[in-house]
Amino acid sequence: TLLTALGVAALLAPGLVVWNKYVTVPEDAYKIEVMAYQWGWNYRLPGEDGVLGKTSVALINDENPYGLDPKDPNSRDDILIMDADLHLKVDRPVKIELRSLDVLHNFYVPQFRAKMDTLPGIITYYWFTPTKTGDFEILCAEYCGTGHYAMRGYVKVDEEQDYLNWLAQQISFEKMLAKKKLDKNLLIAEK
Repeated sequence: TLLTALGVAALLAPGLVVWNKYVTVPEDAYKIEVMAYQWGWNYRLPGEDGVLGKTSVALINDENPYGLDPKDPNSRDDILIMDADLHLKVDRPVKIELRSLDVLHNFYVPQFRAKMDTLPGIITYYWFTPTKTGDFEILCAEYCGTGHYAMRGYVKVDEEQDYLNWLAQQISFEKMLAKKKLDKNLLIAEK
């Protein structure tokens, strides 16, 4: 029994070293949140402070679809990408944090050779480094309901300047709140 246990440990040890390297996120990884819902993907990127703000399921509503805490100063500058393509910078490690609003989904980009389930109430994650520019299709690899076949999107891996141009066109949480407040006031004024 002792020899068998030592043999199993000797076979397992190299695999555990490789697994640890695989799951350890580099310190310089850019953190992005992916929010899955029936049947699409939304994204949240850190703003100028480089930190994603706090969220809470209790805060999710039509005015705040990400459940961001408006009192948290780190959430004010978060960049919100709704129903659009996700852009990434080439050769920059990325940590993808996954949330689901409703059911089990699976964020899968075949060319990145990595995928992970998104579970309601739990944040899961994985990381990768995109090494080639181009457009890569996002699929949901988990049957999530009748619209599952349409739950697709694209990751566009850009050179740095193209990425920065795209990022400059996106809206922050603070600007989204101001726009919704303005739209609401205009609607009230029209009545």
